[in-house]
Amino acid sequence: MAMKHSLDMRQGQSLVMTPQLQQAIKLLQLSNQELAEFVEAELERNPLLQKVEDEGPAPSETIERESRDDGAEARDQLDAPGEDVYEPGTGSDAALPANASGPSAKTDWSTASSGQASEDFDYTANVSSDVTLQEHLHAQLNFAGLSDADRLIAARLIDETDETGYLRAPIVDIAEALGADIANVEAVLGVCQGFDPTGVMARSIPECLALQLKDRGRLDPAMQAMLDNLHLVAKHDIKQLMDVCGVDKADIQDMLLELRQLSPKPGAGFSSDTTVAVAPDVYVRELPNGMYAVELNSDTLPRVLMDKAYYAEVTALPMRDKEKEFISECAASATWLIKSLDQRARTILKVASEIVRQQDGFFAHGVAHLRPLNLKQVADAIEMHESTVSRVTTNKYMSTPRGLFELKYFFSAAIPATGGGEAHSAEAVRHRIKQLIDEESAEDVLSDDQIVEILTGFGIDIARRTVAKYRESLNIPSSVQRRRMGKAG
Repeated sequence: MAMKHSLDMRQGQSLVMTPQLQQAIKLLQLSNQELAEFVEAELERNPLLQKVEDEGPAPSETIERESRDDGAEARDQLDAPGEDVYEPGTGSDAALPANASGPSAKTDWSTASSGQASEDFDYTANVSSDVTLQEHLHAQLNFAGLSDADRLIAARLIDETDETGYLRAPIVDIAEALGADIANVEAVLGVCQGFDPTGVMARSIPECLALQLKDRGRLDPAMQAMLDNLHLVAKHDIKQLMDVCGVDKADIQDMLLELRQLSPKPGAGFSSDTTVAVAPDVYVRELPNGMYAVELNSDTLPRVLMDKAYYAEVTALPMRDKEKEFISECAASATWLIKSLDQRARTILKVASEIVRQQDGFFAHGVAHLRPLNLKQVADAIEMHESTVSRVTTNKYMSTPRGLFELKYFFSAAIPATGGGEAHSAEAVRHRIKQLIDEESAEDVLSDDQIVEILTGFGIDIARRTVAKYRESLNIPSSVQRRRMGKAG
């Protein structure tokens, strides 16, 4: 069979991700802090870029509470190619939710060292200072009177202590790494555990609490038995605690009161190098006429321009081919970065404005009026791709009269309504469950089945397992545990 060569012409379509488009998409999903770092790096790399300190207020949009402007033209869709995406214009122009709070009214000692907050502990008495916990411990080490070898062990123990005050590395590993005897490392640890704050460098919650009780002269056998059974404390199982501690109910209640006065996180009062303040990307404020003004936070938007005078001066000089190519690349990169930053700002404003339109009930009446919302609904309304909306809402924050929220907070699943009515937001249902439990009395504790019946009366079609899931996500104990807590005082 003979083979022959031939030429065919075929027409087809394919999506080409140019480096410039990849950069625009990357900029869109960066947080304001990451964006500032990226722009600073570009300013150092590109001699044609110039930083502009202030160019006036950022773009804003006013949203009517009742009406929806679904016919707004979307000319700046990132998913469109090349020049179709951008339009000429000016240069590119969010503290966790203030209403976030834990629902539990008791201290759960079983989870205190895992990073979960305790409401009974008074953090105001341990206000963060400018000194880190490690610095505070190293300062005390200088006056501990240890030998040089023991000081080296102590320094390693301090370095292995996390920001909450717990020693996370096993003693065996530290001894092996330093070539020291385990008994010697244990002895040095005993000295370090006498440092301030009391309870520091413990290896577990029971040990941390034991150190604090020992310092107060209150570590008796009954209290030690309670520390050995903190899972019963978490369950508020008074009867079992009376059995294992060998005391009556009044003593158990006094012992529990003592425990709640201790700090499960002794290092919480010191500054952390990992703490990062969250600045809002968008501000929402209500106007006297009932409308909402949505505006970008200009303080978080880096503004850059291309230095055209310097560019003209450089291009007028005699240059080699490689130098001409470098200058041309810098000019193209600078122009694209300026357009990308401007596009990013416009897209964030457009998405945030649509969220305010869709969730006007939340801004007017609170979380109970959140509507079910997904990315596709917003994307269809502003004529953008769903992936673009997803990138915009990642690590972006909105400051509102009701607090500061991540943009993703306003997206929640839909819980169907009874009788085929309008669906309810999962976040609004979760909020209603918390309200019902907060309002219950010690004598009338609601079971999950009773909560289902009440929610059904509100027109919410929800299963008992869903109520249990939402309750657990709020860190609210079961009805049995809440009933025990009420009886315990």
